[in-house]
Amino acid sequence: MASGQKTDAQILENKWCMLPHLLKLRGLLKNQTASFDYFLDQELGKILQANKEVRTDEVPGFSLEYLNIRIGQPSANVEGLTTKLTPQICRLRDMTYSAPAFVDFVLNIRDKNPIIIRDQQLCYIPIMLKSNYCILSGKTEADLVKLGECPLDPGGYFVIKGTERVILIQEQMSKNRIIIEKSSKGEIQGTSTSSTHERKSKTDIITKHGKYYLHHSTLSDDIPIVVAMRAMNAESDQDIIAMVGIEPTFTHAMMSSFEEASMLGIWNQQQALEWIGTHIRMMRTNSFRTRSDEARELLSSVVFPHVPTGINFNYRPKALFIGSILRKMIIASIDPNEFDDKDYYGNKRLELAGQLLALLFEDHFKRFNDEVKRNVEQFYRKKNNSFGLDAKKLFLGSSSITNGFVYALSTGNWTLKRFHMDRQGVTQVLSRLSFISCMGMMTRLSSQFEKTRKISGPRSLQPSQFGMICPSDTPEGESCGLVKNFALLTHVTTDEEIAPIINVLFTLGVQSIDSLSPLEIHKHPHVVANGVDLGIHRNPAWLVKVLRKLRRAGRIGEFVSVFYDSGFQIQSNLYGESPHSSGPIAKGGSGNFGTKSGRKIVNISADSGRVCRPLIIIKEDGTSSLQAQQIRELYLGRRNFADCLREGLLEYIDVNEENNCDIALYEKDIVPGRTTHLEIDCLSILGICAGLIPYPHHNQSPRNTYQCAMGKQAMGQICYNQNQRIDTVLYTLVSPQRPLVKTRVIDLIGFNNLPAGMNAIVGVVSYSGYDIEDAIILNKASLDRGFARCIVYRKQTTSIRIYPNQYSDIIGTPPVNQTPHHDRYQALGKDGLVAPGERLEPNDVWCNKFIPKNTSQNINNTQMFTINDYIQSSQTFKGATPVIVDQVLITSNQDFPVIIKISTRDVRRPELGDKFSSRHGQKGVCGMIVPQEDMPFTDQGICPDLIMNPHGYPSRMTVGKLIELVAGKAAVNEGTFRDGTAFKGDSVKEVCESLVRRGFSYDGKDHLTSGITGEPLEAFIFFGPLYYQKLKHMVVDKMHARSRGPKAMLTRQPTEGRSRDGGLRLGEMEKDCLVGYGASLLLLERLMLSSDVFYISVCNQCGLIGYKDWCQHCRSQANVRSLRVPYAFKLLLQELQSMNVSAKIHMEYY
Repeated sequence: MASGQKTDAQILENKWCMLPHLLKLRGLLKNQTASFDYFLDQELGKILQANKEVRTDEVPGFSLEYLNIRIGQPSANVEGLTTKLTPQICRLRDMTYSAPAFVDFVLNIRDKNPIIIRDQQLCYIPIMLKSNYCILSGKTEADLVKLGECPLDPGGYFVIKGTERVILIQEQMSKNRIIIEKSSKGEIQGTSTSSTHERKSKTDIITKHGKYYLHHSTLSDDIPIVVAMRAMNAESDQDIIAMVGIEPTFTHAMMSSFEEASMLGIWNQQQALEWIGTHIRMMRTNSFRTRSDEARELLSSVVFPHVPTGINFNYRPKALFIGSILRKMIIASIDPNEFDDKDYYGNKRLELAGQLLALLFEDHFKRFNDEVKRNVEQFYRKKNNSFGLDAKKLFLGSSSITNGFVYALSTGNWTLKRFHMDRQGVTQVLSRLSFISCMGMMTRLSSQFEKTRKISGPRSLQPSQFGMICPSDTPEGESCGLVKNFALLTHVTTDEEIAPIINVLFTLGVQSIDSLSPLEIHKHPHVVANGVDLGIHRNPAWLVKVLRKLRRAGRIGEFVSVFYDSGFQIQSNLYGESPHSSGPIAKGGSGNFGTKSGRKIVNISADSGRVCRPLIIIKEDGTSSLQAQQIRELYLGRRNFADCLREGLLEYIDVNEENNCDIALYEKDIVPGRTTHLEIDCLSILGICAGLIPYPHHNQSPRNTYQCAMGKQAMGQICYNQNQRIDTVLYTLVSPQRPLVKTRVIDLIGFNNLPAGMNAIVGVVSYSGYDIEDAIILNKASLDRGFARCIVYRKQTTSIRIYPNQYSDIIGTPPVNQTPHHDRYQALGKDGLVAPGERLEPNDVWCNKFIPKNTSQNINNTQMFTINDYIQSSQTFKGATPVIVDQVLITSNQDFPVIIKISTRDVRRPELGDKFSSRHGQKGVCGMIVPQEDMPFTDQGICPDLIMNPHGYPSRMTVGKLIELVAGKAAVNEGTFRDGTAFKGDSVKEVCESLVRRGFSYDGKDHLTSGITGEPLEAFIFFGPLYYQKLKHMVVDKMHARSRGPKAMLTRQPTEGRSRDGGLRLGEMEKDCLVGYGASLLLLERLMLSSDVFYISVCNQCGLIGYKDWCQHCRSQANVRSLRVPYAFKLLLQELQSMNVSAKIHMEYY
């Protein structure tokens, strides 16, 4: 954009030029790195403070107090030496990219002086790439290249034992919030999952037979709610009713609960505490604590622990919190519309890498402290402890924290019994199939909902997800709608300190809830901060307006959400008559309780896991805060996105606050006095993968979803350092091209530098019948020129081990070939290893390795090792086609003294059956490869690279593909690129006029001549360039057949699967087909003779199986006959006998 040559109106229309500056500040994938940085900078210290003291009752006077924690540089301890690490070193040497964590602590031992120990190593913490603690942070492109990294690599993942693993973002319900729902028994319940640094706890208020109870896992029985509130010092019925609501509906609903408390004879706090103390599941062993003390501690720190009670046990805020839950439950029992929508995205929170690692560290750190406590007690139980306690020996068990991190990240199993968490698949191997698959995986989020349940609610595209979640990028099948991807500008918040915000609220006139009289509790709107009710405010609209001004001025955090839930007036038929009026409250009238939950609420949220996005602020007069001058300054680099946030030109809005906003899509939609915000650009509602599709708003929706999946399977360039990597499998395109019709997202994410496809000249014509069912026809000359040619790199690895008896594996020289047949050792050098550039045939040896026969018994050091002490364990190449050795790497790490890796290279050209796809979800396999002389050609002599059938258009309704071809044709003739961005881009009229100016038909059709007959084709053919992707699915990797081969040892049937050289299964449906044709002998051959035929001896008298013409049961061989059966049938009979079931065979002559 040449800003000096454009008018202000044109500049305002190009607001999308702000996106590169936004992504530079926040980044496409900064959510994960920001969360990890917050974990190391803030969460670690908070967890340390929450568990800073280790004391034991067995050793009075002993205490260990942590002072602080810090993180060192990424390094590893190899053979006693500290070695600095880079991610590339860890990938090649199969090491974990981690950094040591050091703690300072004070040790008090009885009457001795306190001992202060500094920089004691606690554990190693895996470091996320591109985080602030990573060696790559802040490096220039030149520095990254020196470190062996790709400048376009997004970071946000870990390297664990040489494998790149990413923590998938987890979708959870909100913490510290009230959720009103129905239980599995159909009863109404109010749930709140509390989360503090000291405790994570879930507490329920449930309904039984019209009475309300408090349910918690630490209680042996459910506690009547009136008993629980009396234990919280709400002793009188009037106080309890005032907390719930003084209207007749609430008093009637609570009547049964009051009666139950009176029947139990509980009237005051002491009685209630003693009664609850008898129903605690596990009492502490401390004999100095009474039952009432245990109950008081339980109500203070276990039940709704996020509502503070202070050291003086001020239970009033907690009792009011329970009262608000009861109020919502009673309203929901009358009006089912009042149940909370668990799928509404404002009720969701996202757990990023930082939060999940914080839970993991907290669990293992508490276990470590328990271990320290046990070690101290064990030390002082010994009689000989005169030497004193060695403080550093207490930390010998800290490797359990390191191992816990490595295990969780390498397996994806997050099993934390302390927090009742048992999840699998939290981490996954980072997909390096293509650059887009890597980027897409970093923005993926996973729901905890069961994938096997066929329910539509959690899978549906919710209106509250607009602008936050990509509407197109979700998998097909059972994960549809449960695995989602972020939109382009989505940001996930981290925790902000709430105490300063609370001080501001009280300064602005919030009246503390402790000072309210019973009649005032529900009279005015409440102010709630992070789920804790602070009090009331008499002018909520003014409060909300001031808070938003403070946020825009930078006085409070830019991600703090201010949401005014004004609700609606409660109808008179729900609540009867108001005690303050002469009759029923009129619908829409003014009552003292006028909202959805019985009161208006100002919600202040500063917690982590909320999704939000940036919007332009619209002034009250209808003008945009962001003017053309600021956009010019952004483009020229005189201003950045952070400046726009600080000056109040833009702000981040989360899902809840969007309910208070009126957002315009374009400037023409702004209504003065009503519109509050303006979208930066409409393309930002799509994610990374959907943003690559040209003209997606012209396609049928499922086609865009298909392309989001196939775009991740397209071959291309992985990264700049792909030739220095040795990955398990790597697919690369030999000559990828930039698409002629691009989108703005392609420029934003750097896809132009690492493309995954080629611009193919496509003719849309029925040709030869080999193009039916979406098959495509390829030009042989194009393939000879390198069209869609790819290289597949695969890794082979082995290691040299040292055993406990000091024997080790060795690599021997290859034997001399004594036969005229193919030599399996022909690729080996004299050192027993294959060299780069050698050709490997299937089953060739690439490492002539020997392992010792004896690995456990001790040996005489003077004994000489001979080759007879070893057995051969040669490493062979298991591939199906010959390959070339590309790289050989010999290295080591902490576990193995020698690691050998080789990378093999297989160059492939397209063949029949290979899969191709356009960017519009239209996939097809190669049906035929035709010589160029038989292909049709235009008047200019241009032959198509690819022919597709026109019948692929009507039912798929991919109009965007038609427009892409026309726009690509215009781009070729102009010598430039065309823009196909969603909702904008170059119009059809514009590109058609460009074609007409250059002498082509406006509709993209050309006159073609048949290459076979030499005659002109009767119809004009839609002809031009389209961007095609070659997918990873190639026929050489899938084609499989066998006549004979290995069998399973147990069933003696052929093995299953291509990798095990398995047979082809004749399944249930194939069997039914043969039965329908009456092909009995074919069935006999397939199911028995060619599979697992077996001869058994059966006694015709008792019907049992004998052996060797002898019946053990009858002690005779007179009636034993030989029978031919499948071995699996014989196995079934024997397994039935093992369960004491006797199956008998009766034979008849026929």
